[in-house]
Amino acid sequence: WPSLREGFGMPVLEAMAHGTPVVTSATTSTAEVAGEAGVLVDPTDVDALAAALDALVDDPARRAELAEAGRGRAARFTWEACAAGLVEVYADAAR
Repeated sequence: WPSLREGFGMPVLEAMAHGTPVVTSATTSTAEVAGEAGVLVDPTDVDALAAALDALVDDPARRAELAEAGRGRAARFTWEACAAGLVEVYADAAR
């Protein structure tokens, strides 16, 4: 997902939730969404993007590692997790 501008990385999040290894932009919000669970590249560097994809094609163990990490990371962004975080913020503010 070599986005140049992104408000939130929903495609990245959806891919990770389904166990798909992610290669995404290092310079947009998708980097924050993917974190360590994705491969981050300069979205304007076609060679870097191709190299990252080639590396994953050739490394099934790395793909499996990223898939597992991605599912775990995506779990942090469920509606339930977001709601629990918001409740915590309100509870802290009320104290």
